[in-house]
Order: sequence, then C-alpha cells, then structure tokens
Amino acid sequence: TMPFLPCLKKKKSPVPLGRSIFQKHTPPIQQNYQALLETCLKNKCLFTDDNFPAHISSIGTGALLKKLPRNLQWKRPHALHRSPVFYAANRKQLDLCQGLVENCWFLAALEALTFHQDILAAVVPQNQSFERKYAGIFHFRFWQFGEWVDVVVDDRLPVNEVGELVFVSSVYKNVFWGALLEKAYAKLYGSYEDLQIGQVSEALVDFTGGVNIRIKLAAAPPDLWDILTRATYSRSLMGCQTHLGVYFPSVSLPCIQATKVLKNGLVAGHAYTVTGIRKVTCQYGPENLVRLRNPWGKIEWKGDWSDSSYKWELLSPKEKILLRKKKEDGEFWMSLRDFKIHFVDLMICKLTPDLMSEEDGKKWMYSLKNGRWVKGSTARGSLGFCNGTFWMNPQYWLNVLPAEDSKKSLGSCNVVISLMQKHSSKHRNRAPHLFIGFSLYKYQESNRKLPPAFFTRHQPVNKQQVFLDEREVTHDFHLEPGVYVIVPSTLEPQQESEFILRVFSRKHVVVFFLNILQEIVDRYEGKIWEDFFTKHFEQNPEINAVQLQRILNNISWRNFQSFRLSFSLDACQGILALLDLNASGTLSIQEFRVLWKRLLFYLEVFQKKDTSRTGKLDLVELHAAVRETGISLSNEVCNLMAIRYGDPDLKISFESFVCFMLRVEIMGEAFRNLTQDGKGIYLQESE
Repeated sequence: TMPFLPCLKKKKSPVPLGRSIFQKHTPPIQQNYQALLETCLKNKCLFTDDNFPAHISSIGTGALLKKLPRNLQWKRPHALHRSPVFYAANRKQLDLCQGLVENCWFLAALEALTFHQDILAAVVPQNQSFERKYAGIFHFRFWQFGEWVDVVVDDRLPVNEVGELVFVSSVYKNVFWGALLEKAYAKLYGSYEDLQIGQVSEALVDFTGGVNIRIKLAAAPPDLWDILTRATYSRSLMGCQTHLGVYFPSVSLPCIQATKVLKNGLVAGHAYTVTGIRKVTCQYGPENLVRLRNPWGKIEWKGDWSDSSYKWELLSPKEKILLRKKKEDGEFWMSLRDFKIHFVDLMICKLTPDLMSEEDGKKWMYSLKNGRWVKGSTARGSLGFCNGTFWMNPQYWLNVLPAEDSKKSLGSCNVVISLMQKHSSKHRNRAPHLFIGFSLYKYQESNRKLPPAFFTRHQPVNKQQVFLDEREVTHDFHLEPGVYVIVPSTLEPQQESEFILRVFSRKHVVVFFLNILQEIVDRYEGKIWEDFFTKHFEQNPEINAVQLQRILNNISWRNFQSFRLSFSLDACQGILALLDLNASGTLSIQEFRVLWKRLLFYLEVFQKKDTSRTGKLDLVELHAAVRETGISLSNEVCNLMAIRYGDPDLKISFESFVCFMLRVEIMGEAFRNLTQDGKGIYLQESE
C-alpha cells in the first residue's frame, strides 16, 4: 500500500454514481476600471460599487460580525482626513496595522512584496490618487489560477463611530492604499470574513503568480542555508509561521488564535515575513542569521540575536552597527538553529520568468496546463483508493531536457511541479478543499498515455506521495533528463474539481494526454447536445424508465454505425434502479448526464473489443472489454455476470454490457464507501 500523508478519511453512506453536479470555478465579475473612471469623471459623481456594496453582506456572516463596533459606518478617505494620500512612495516599510480581520498571513505576504517595488507596483497600480482624476474608484491586480485579474472597488471603508478604520489601516493616518487593497482582496474572495483564515503561501501566489515551495522546518534539508541563500538572490519571496498552541501539520493560520504572545516574544500561530539572511563571524566562529518581521510592526523575539541580546557583543563593531537595530518595529534577527526550532513552515515563492530579472528569466521555463476531475470519468482518486482505475485520471507527459548552458547538463535538473485546485464557491472559505496530490512516473515512450497495467508494475518517482487539503501542493524534484508522466488526482475517487498544473524548470516540454473517456465526453458536450438535454428535460425535470427508453432509442449515435442500438424497457428499468438510490423511480438531468457519459465510454470500449462486428461480445471479448475500462474482475465473477446478463450462448449485447458495467461500478463504489479496512464489510439486513 502507498503511504498517504495525511489521510483524513471519514466513513460515508453510499453515494450514487455521479450524484453531484460538476461545479466550475466562478471567476470574479470583470469591471473595466478605465471606462468606469471616465464615466464618473464625465458625470461628476463618485463611484459606488454595487458588486461589493457598503453593506454588512460585504463583511460576512460569521464570527467577524460579533467583533464589529455598534455604530459601524462606511466613509470615504476625504471624510476621514484633510489630505488623504493613496501611497507614500518614500516609505521603505509596510507601516500597516492589522485590524479586526485576523489576516496576519495576508500582511506577512504583503510585507515581502515591499522588497520588490516593481512587483508591488503590478499589484498596486501607482498612478492612482485622491486628487488628480479622483472619482472614488480604485483598482488592484491579483493572480488567479493562471491569469491576472483586475479588481475594482469604491473607496467607502468601514469605520467606527470616531472615524477609525476597523480593518487594515496605516501607521500614517492619511495613507489608504493598504485599506483599499484589503477591500479589493476581500471582494475577490467573497467578503472580509473570507480573509479570516489563510496561509502566507496562498497570498504570495496571489500577489505574484509564483510557484510555492514549502519546507517543513522540523525535517529541514541539511542544505537549508544554501536554499535560503539562493532564494534571497533570485528574488524569491519568503514567509513562515510559528507553531500553534498544539502542533497541527499543514493547518491554515486562523489568527484568532494568534493573540498568544509567548515568553520568548514570538506570537503562537502567527505569520512572519523573512526579510533577509546574513552569515556573521563571531569570536567562536561563523553563525547563520535569519531576519524576520512581525507584520503587526511590534512584538519581537527576545532570544539570542534579538535587539537586546548579548550575542551582538561577539561581533566586530562595524558588523554590529550595520545589522543591529534597537527599535520596536517588529523586525528582528535570530539564529538559523532557533529559526528551525520555533517555526513550523518556511514558504518560498519562486517567481515566474516574467517577474525575474531579464538575465535569470532567460534561464527558466514555465508551463501551465488547465485540467479537471469529472465524476464518472476522470475523478479516479489515488492509487490507494481507485481499484484499478487510477490510469483514468488526467495524465501529463513531461520531457525534462538538459539545460544548454548548464555545466551539469549530464546530471539532474531542478524541476518544481505544482498542483492547484480551483474553488467552486464564490466565497473562499465556504467550500472545503479536497485532499489533492500527484504521482510522477519515469517513462520510456513519449507518444502515448500510460496503460492500466503500468501502475501495477511501477513505483512513482515520489514514492511517498503527499495529499493535502490545501489549495496548492508543490514538490521540488531533482530529475535526470528524460520522459516522465505526471498524474494529478484527489485522494478519494469521484471528487470533482477544476485544477491547474504548473511546471517550472530550466528546460522542459509538457503535453496533456487526453484519456479516452474525456475525449469522448468532450466530443459530445457541444451546443447540439446541450440543446438535446434541454429539450428532453424542459417539460420533465425527472424522467421515468419509459421516458429513458424513448430518449436512448431516439438518440442519433452518429459515430457508432456498425450495429443498431436498442434498449428494452426491462433494461431501462434496471439502469434506473441502479442509479436511483433515493427510490424516486426517476432520473434527474444531472443523473442522466452521468449515465450519458458512461454510455459513450462503454460504447467505445464495446466497439473496440467486438472484433467479430456481430454487436455481441463472447466471453474472451467480454474479459478484454472489462480490462479496457480499467476495472479488475476475477474470471469467476466475469463468467457469473455473463450467465446473468448474456444470452443462452453467453454472448453479451451492448444493452446487457451497460447493465453489467453499471452494476460492477456502483457495487464497487458502495463497497469502498462501506468498508472499514478495504477487505470486507459488515452489512445490516436492510443494507
């Protein structure tokens, strides 16, 4: 069995095959900033954003509401200060204060941006002002699932009864870019409430489109200092987080718990920015130091190498003057050893070539592929769950090429692979993340999808696959040049989501292998079939067995002309009984769509294995057809099913093959849902 980390599986009641509706990611509403600005200037009015109104609904519906002041008001900066300023370019540090929203992770990532003014300017367009061309409208740019999204907001901000901002504010009371950026980020994710829980790594990606690498500091690699050095000099952004009161691996940071300041000065369950590194020479030898900043702008580390530590006396006067700052500004130094002890994760956000320096950008390649797991076809789960159908997950061919300018071209190549799931809900924290991960296989051929048998004979390169319930899972590989196949999957089968797969290396090629079922489904998902489904379900949102028979026998199976397809009422009643687990005696349009996808797949397999072109499968052909679907059945079970569904000569028609395959798939799914140990199940009489 493959080790899964972590595996949080809950016992579920049986779920009908394909009962859920595929939910596509809903992109944010696009508003044209320039057009809206010109309209407001022309009409001499201030912009009001109906898509994110100055209303309690924009704040949220949960715990955050209890923390709001009684007389909450929404005011524009001109009503809060005589001379409001959008952005103070002469300020080197962030100078922002966290408000009632516990989003230290957002501020820690923003702090990292301030060290790269060009990237910050891409997120926060600088040509905005409260004077020239002011119309109460501002815009910001965030990276979302492969593209930069422009988010427009009005400048009405929530304040208490004395006119103080209740969320992010600036140390300098007339500076408002931070509050407006937070409002735009809240709009992107649904509400201010949706910013309550998050991770530094997510915000770093949203601000840069970079690829994240996470290092568990308890098991840090021996070359951690070299990794930090390379990251610092390659313009990577870095953040980290402290332990919660109780250590939970891979947990998001709910800063509500981060109010606990420890005796050593660190805040439990809190996000920090890595702002620099330095190797210093002490009287006893060299020491590696890491510089960190608390996004609160106060409350600092009190241990070795803190502002008041005796350790500074071990340095030369010049080095001490250059590095030590006796100032309560949230920034401090600590040794690499202490850093590994007191922090859980280090997040390094590697920039894509377009944001690197021109010289570095030429040395790296970056690929992005969109994909999806669809219930009943490509949502097959991980190796430990999928019972022989793992090969039906999406597959991507990766050719790692030796870098032309590399002296080590004969050795291994650094390849970062990232898998990111897209949330289907408008609200970021309302739809829980699925457990996702990927397997990487070395492969000899370069022009075909991996067959089912391959996965029983070969181990993945990443033998310990990690499945996390996080937005993004990333792995840093050192691979020999050659051909590989990436198989992204959810931990458990039949879980739907869209995803993006990204690859980052010196030189590579990525190609998507369309699996047979996805290819068939895509072929039959155009407008013609959309109209067909609508026509039949417009008057009857639920269809019975007679209506199902009429639909199936009237379909033009245009690509399948070798024999005539016909479904009896008995077969349709059998199909309906299998799919209709709520015992309503009918199928909904969603259930029919899933059946439709299965029928197309079964028909393609049936025709492929019907070598005699008789419209029936004999026992040998039946065994081959079952194997082709990726399901593993013993000869005995296959023969029994042939006796149950075949004619007197044990020949199986397509109609019988459909009933046979649906029963096998649904019984398999029921078993996986009911089993405790994967070996057997205990059934009550009704079950």
